[in-house]
Amino acid sequence: MTLTPAELGHHLLLGENVRIGADVTFGANVVVYDDTVIGDGCFIQDNVVLGKVPSLSPTSTARRGELPGLVLGAGCVVSTGAVIYRGTTLGAGCILGDYAGVRERCRLGDQVVVGRSSVVENDTTIGEGTKIQTNVYITAYMTIEDRCFIAPCVQTTNDNFMGRTEKRHQLIKGATIRRGARIGGGVVLCPGIEIGAEAFIAAGAVVTKDAPAGKVLLGVPARVVRDVYEDELLENQ
Repeated sequence: MTLTPAELGHHLLLGENVRIGADVTFGANVVVYDDTVIGDGCFIQDNVVLGKVPSLSPTSTARRGELPGLVLGAGCVVSTGAVIYRGTTLGAGCILGDYAGVRERCRLGDQVVVGRSSVVENDTTIGEGTKIQTNVYITAYMTIEDRCFIAPCVQTTNDNFMGRTEKRHQLIKGATIRRGARIGGGVVLCPGIEIGAEAFIAAGAVVTKDAPAGKVLLGVPARVVRDVYEDELLENQ
């Protein structure tokens, strides 16, 4: 690991066994915890924290156990104030906006975007090319497939019991969003539902049941109103 003063930034703190690729640039006040791997050409901006260890409350439903080091693929951009936890992997070319957060045991595919102040909770998988806009909450135990679009202020949930009863621990599950689905601004997704491939959820909808593939849904609760237009499907882009 050989870095020039310009690439190091001011007040860079590196833990043990950190591996840094070629042409990596750090901003000021960056903290990189033990065992983190940073791929070639990454840009780590000011006040970023990489490889943070989770601190769980006694009632947390998150899994315990040892976590491997954080891995950032080549060409990732981690913007000012973002925090990424240990045990997570980001594919090549991912971008995290200012103050975004990604928790432990997440897997982000290549070229995923997580917008400013958005949060991806633990044990979530996001497919390549998916775009998550500003102020989105992605709950724990979600699956989001390739090339989905999630508009600003979308809220997702995973606990129908909202913290009550012990059986919630076995039943907690976030939504599954299939390939190419689009979720409009301010949508709420209830626990355990599936949004079908290429579905379109209109702004402000509350989705309480599975959304069929290739359909447009709107309203509270959300209902099917028509098919997605052919010229909007991924295969026609």
